[in-house]
Amino acid sequence: MIDPTKEARRRDDVDPLAPFRQEFCFPQSARGDVVYLTGNSLGLMPARVRETVSAELEAWARLGVEGHFAAPGASFAAPTTPGSLRGPAEPWFSYHALVAERGAALVGARASEVVAMGSLTANLHLLLVSFYRPTKERYKIIIEGGAFPSDRFLVQSQARFHGFDPADAVVEVMPRAGEDALRSEDIEALLDREKDSCALMLLSGINYYTGQLFDIHRLTRSARARGITVGWDLAHAVGNVPLALHDDDVDFAAWCTYKYLNSGPGAVAMSFVHQRHARSFDLPRFCGWWSAEPQTRFARSQQAPLQLQEGAEGWQISNAPILSMAALHASLDVFARAGMARLREKSLALTGFLEQLVDDVDGVRIITPRDPNARGAQLSLRVPADRLDAQKLQRLLHEQGVCVDFRPPDVIRAAPAPLYCRFADVVAFVDVLRACVSAKGAS
Repeated sequence: MIDPTKEARRRDDVDPLAPFRQEFCFPQSARGDVVYLTGNSLGLMPARVRETVSAELEAWARLGVEGHFAAPGASFAAPTTPGSLRGPAEPWFSYHALVAERGAALVGARASEVVAMGSLTANLHLLLVSFYRPTKERYKIIIEGGAFPSDRFLVQSQARFHGFDPADAVVEVMPRAGEDALRSEDIEALLDREKDSCALMLLSGINYYTGQLFDIHRLTRSARARGITVGWDLAHAVGNVPLALHDDDVDFAAWCTYKYLNSGPGAVAMSFVHQRHARSFDLPRFCGWWSAEPQTRFARSQQAPLQLQEGAEGWQISNAPILSMAALHASLDVFARAGMARLREKSLALTGFLEQLVDDVDGVRIITPRDPNARGAQLSLRVPADRLDAQKLQRLLHEQGVCVDFRPPDVIRAAPAPLYCRFADVVAFVDVLRACVSAKGAS
């Protein structure tokens, strides 16, 4: 049996991503840095966020409204107009372009297929305006059983908006009896049964509760082969696992950026629309001035009709939240330097090490799939209710400087994000977990 502490030290010493830990701000406990395993809820703040946000605050102070069209380093000058940008793409008018290319790289998309805008559920609603087009015959929406509540509320309200009873229109695919994860073949069987009545499949890339990573390529192809439009909520997948939205032929997707992407609480979200829909201007959509081509945004409606932008940008409504995007800009810079391939390699090793150690804790059961290809950085741990209440366990862990989260009724989620977590953090968590479970089990 290996000595976990020595093994962790050995792995941390040769970890090529170890220097990135110094680029993040850690909450503090009496023991020093908190063991932070909740990047799947809110990622740690990159230290450079202070610099990037401060730069925009300084530009606001120095330039006022001119910041929309002047590069942040410029001095106040004569008023500018759209189309007369000075400097690179830092002006606020086009600030969203700064994050599009790097955001697209994380999800395997082209820059024109991705846009930073809005918030996750609001973006999904905007996309469903275009991509959920129910008819009397085909109106059902397939989601995974146990989807995040916001996604359930989303599809229920969409069905109701179109005049359908959610109890009939929303079809949840459930795990088999005695199982926690869904099987791809069971989802495909449901797609086959509902192929004549289903208009849309909307699944999570990774289920928030179990941590299961779905086979996006396989399930997208299966649904589209049956004439079903396919969307993905990638809140727990982006920045966590490699994605290939363009090649997988996904119709649309959306994700928040404050979990593994570390852009701050309530930060701007992102959306994907496949290139084949780039010029589908006849698709119904809700529009605003930012849906329009940049050169026409200030034109009065009497003078010029709406000229929709091509690609994902055509689904924008409003101008960019600059301070929020500045934080995302800082985080995406870290991802660009680290690279998803290296992050995934370390994540597999971290999560595998965590799995190995948790298996040695009496009474705690992992409900996340054992197959490394069917999960990301998160392991969901079921605590025996007859021995210890999971919510109380979370509090005990926090008291010992370990940050994890609780999901009712009996699950603790631990997610060692590879950008800033160490193998030593995994050992520290499991040591405290074992002590808490043992103490309660003996009481």
